[in-house]
Amino acid sequence: MDLGTGGWILAVIAASAVGLAKGGLSMVGIISVPLLSLVMSPIQAAGVMLPVYVVSDIGGLIAFRGSFDTEVLKKALPGAIGGIAFGWATSSIVPVWGVTLIVGLIGLCFALNALLRPQLDAQPQRPRLSKGTFWGGLAGYTSFLSHSGAPLWQVYAQPLRMPPLIFAGTSTWFFAIGNWIKLLPYAMLGQLSAPNLGTAAVLMPASLVAVWVGLRIVRIIPQALFYKLITWGLLLISLRLIWQGLA
Repeated sequence: MDLGTGGWILAVIAASAVGLAKGGLSMVGIISVPLLSLVMSPIQAAGVMLPVYVVSDIGGLIAFRGSFDTEVLKKALPGAIGGIAFGWATSSIVPVWGVTLIVGLIGLCFALNALLRPQLDAQPQRPRLSKGTFWGGLAGYTSFLSHSGAPLWQVYAQPLRMPPLIFAGTSTWFFAIGNWIKLLPYAMLGQLSAPNLGTAAVLMPASLVAVWVGLRIVRIIPQALFYKLITWGLLLISLRLIWQGLA
């Protein structure tokens, strides 16, 4: 696939963002599809990035192999699988811009609430099946359409106040399982074509290096600063999604 010099630079940045997300900086990965959409259609960008996500997931799972919360995953994964299935069933009729806008608005509201009223989020909450199913389903649905499930996962996972490594590992497992499930419907929709797979293969080394960089950052960052940074990251990315949806 000929993207030109500028296009390949954007693609490498997008792949590196995916790797950083799998290394523990979960909110960074959401910029990958919007960046790549500057040089190709959003649908093709999602198809190119899925194999990059899957390979980066392997690096993330190795890095966080013992650092995840099984109970949190049990509460969220059934809803995520249902959301992916619903996204597959409605992918031909739902405008991606509308989903992008809604994800941005939800993430913005959550981030503003966390920043303006931090005392309400000081005590860790317990994972609940109702919240896990609801937010997991929305995360799975939006992840299927445009790999933008992170803000909705954040709404469910951040109030649980897991330690940074557990938060990062749980997030990696959640999206890794979702990405593996998405491979079949993406292939059936023609989004894993030879050109897309070839482009993804070129980008995979950058994403794997970025997994290691993200892991190093997460291991040294204090918990309070970690949650403050991901909240601000959620705010900025949500504003970007709102702008993209309106545009």
